[in-house]
Amino acid sequence: MDLAERLADYAVSLRYSDLDREVVGEAKKRIADALGCAIGAYGEPPVRIARKVASEHSARGRSTLFGTETKTTPDMATFVNGLMVRYFDFNDTYLSKEPAHPSDNIAATLSVAEAEGKSGKDLILATVLAYEIQCRLCDAADIRHRGWDHVCYGLVSSSLAAGRLMGLGRKKLAEAVNIALNSHIAMRQVRAGELSMWKGASFANAARNAVFSAMLAREGMSGPSPIFEGEMGFFKQVSGPFDLDVSRFGGEGRRFKLRETYIKYYPAEYHAQTAVWASLALRRRVRDTDEIDSVEIATHEAGYNILGKDPEKWRPATRETADHSLPYLVGTALLDGRLDNGSYDERKMRGRKVLDFLGRISVKEDERLTALYPGKGMGNRVTVRMKSGKTFSEEVIVPRGHPLNPMEEGEVESKFSRLVKPYVPRGRAERLLSVLWDLDSLKSASELLPLLKVAGQDSR
Repeated sequence: MDLAERLADYAVSLRYSDLDREVVGEAKKRIADALGCAIGAYGEPPVRIARKVASEHSARGRSTLFGTETKTTPDMATFVNGLMVRYFDFNDTYLSKEPAHPSDNIAATLSVAEAEGKSGKDLILATVLAYEIQCRLCDAADIRHRGWDHVCYGLVSSSLAAGRLMGLGRKKLAEAVNIALNSHIAMRQVRAGELSMWKGASFANAARNAVFSAMLAREGMSGPSPIFEGEMGFFKQVSGPFDLDVSRFGGEGRRFKLRETYIKYYPAEYHAQTAVWASLALRRRVRDTDEIDSVEIATHEAGYNILGKDPEKWRPATRETADHSLPYLVGTALLDGRLDNGSYDERKMRGRKVLDFLGRISVKEDERLTALYPGKGMGNRVTVRMKSGKTFSEEVIVPRGHPLNPMEEGEVESKFSRLVKPYVPRGRAERLLSVLWDLDSLKSASELLPLLKVAGQDSR
C-alpha cells in the first residue's frame, strides 16, 4: 500500500476504545482551549470578513459559525471557525522537525461532527486522530526550510478526520488525501517578513479544502495517486522522501501524540513562550525600565529564524507580526510587566516609547539552546544591561503548558474564562466548561454550539 492508503487504513481502524483515559482528558483540555481562543477572537477584523463571506452561503448549511446561530456548509464553517481558533496565536502547538498548531484541526472535526450528527465520543476520536496524523508527519520531515508552510500536513490530518466522521471507507479516505494534498499546497511566504491577516487563515483554508476534498471523495471523486510517492508527488515536489511507520501510531497501548502537544500560557508564538516568562521574571527585578541600556535575547535556531531575524520584527505593523516578534514580545513584557491580548493594540505597537525601546534589543542564536530543541524545551535567555553597567539575566527552558510542565484543568478553565468574558455571560461560560469536561457523554456534539453563542452581538 502507498502512504495515503496506509494512513487511511489507520483512520478506519482506530476506535474510541483504543483511547486511554489520559488522552481523552487531554483532548477535552485542547478542545476547551481552542473554543476559548475562538470566541475570544469573535470581533476581530479578519473574523468579521470571513463570517460575512460564509453567511452569504448559508441557505442549506448544517454547520454553525462559532458565536452565532448562522449555519453554512461544513467546509465554509471550518474556514471561519478555524480562523477564529488561530487568530490570537493562543492555541496549542507541537514542535518537531516541522512546527504545527494541531488544534487548528478542531474547527474541521467539530463542524463536520455537527453536520453529520455525531456524538461527543466521535468528536474526541476524530480530534485525537487528526492530532496523531499531523504530529507524525511533523516528526517525519521539515518542509519550512524548503519554502512550504506547515499547514500542508493539515490537508492530510483534516481530510482523514473529516472523512472518518463522514463514515468513509479506506478507499474514499485515501482519495480524500489524494485530492487535498495535490491541490492545495501552501507557501511559507505567509510567515516571512511583515505578516498579514492570512497568517491566521492559512490552516483554516487548508482544513476547509480538506473537508471539501472529503465531501468530494464521499460522492466518488478520485484523486491523483500515489500522491506521496508519485513521479510528481509530495516527496518529489515538497518534502523530500521520508519513512513513516504507521504501525507505531497511537493505539493498542501505544502513546498518542496529542499528549505531547503544548498549550499556550501567553498569546505569543510558542518559541517565544520562555522568552516571555524570562522577561516577566526580569521585570520584577528591574523596577525602572527607563534605566535599561540594552537587552539581549539568546534563543534557539527556530526562535531566531521564525521570530528574530527579519527587520520587520523591530517595527511590527500588524498584530500578526508582533506576536511573531521576539523583540516586541520581550520589550512589551519588560515595559508593562504583562503580556495579554491588549498588548497588541495598534496604537501601542506604533507608540514612540515601544519603538525606541525595541531599538535597544538584539537577538542572537545560542547553539547550546539549539541543542536542547525541541525534546528538552525551547529555551530563551534574556539579559538586561542597565545604564549603570549592572546586568540581570533570566533563562527559561520549559514553559508552563509544555508536556514537561503541563497546565492543569483549572488553568485551562481560567484562560478560557478570560478569553470568552467579553462575549459569553459568566453562567453560560461555566455551563459550557461543564459540558466540555463531560464531552464523552454527549449524544450529539451539536449540543456545544448554542452555548458558544455570543450575547448581544450581531449573530451573523
